[in-house]
Amino acid sequence: MKFGVVVFPGSNCDVDCYHVLDRVFGHPVSYIWHQERDLSGIDCVILPGGFSYGDYLRTGAIARFAPVMEEVAEFAEKGGLVLGICNGFQILLEAGLLPGAMRRNESLQFRCCDVFLRVENAATPYTGLYRRGEVIRYPIAHGEGNYYATPEILAQLEEKGQIVFRYCTEKGEVTPDANPNGALGNIAGICNQRGNVLGLMPHPERCCEEIVGNTDGRRFFLSILHWWGMERQKRVTA
Repeated sequence: MKFGVVVFPGSNCDVDCYHVLDRVFGHPVSYIWHQERDLSGIDCVILPGGFSYGDYLRTGAIARFAPVMEEVAEFAEKGGLVLGICNGFQILLEAGLLPGAMRRNESLQFRCCDVFLRVENAATPYTGLYRRGEVIRYPIAHGEGNYYATPEILAQLEEKGQIVFRYCTEKGEVTPDANPNGALGNIAGICNQRGNVLGLMPHPERCCEEIVGNTDGRRFFLSILHWWGMERQKRVTA
């Protein structure tokens, strides 16, 4: 399985993603410059965290027009795995690959800390090795993570199981105090109806090694690899 990490001017978590995939999991990974249009050979595209184009306009609003995003949209339409982390999540929203929008944190302050998440959907390619309802801990680092959606979109997300992660307490309680940015419904991550496109504000790539004090993100990437292996097996036996 080969991963591609898109690099926009201002990306700063592209190296983290590359490191985890290459050094921790030993899988092929390559950088994809934002002006490229060739995604051939890539099985999973990652839009990493950072400050694309400096976020001088609205977070992700310029990055959505990068040439590579046309190819990412086509890739997703064909069923390819597309993952957006933090700024990548914001770009997916701006590009219309996921529903809703992102606003500045309710506190108007940048938040950089560990948060607890409750796994709401363990049936996606990204969460298959977690348990539904399981509480995990990931780090966050953002100033615009306040997810918003209209009541109609929110109802659809709930009905279709598209809410994948919610901010919660250590005991799994979804409370206002556990919400670091004011996100609607404590939403930390969502997927599209098909499940192949996922965006989340927390950083699983920053918690995959003992040396950083947290390995809760390991099963996120192992879930992707496991899902891919199962899909390949299905194609072989079909």
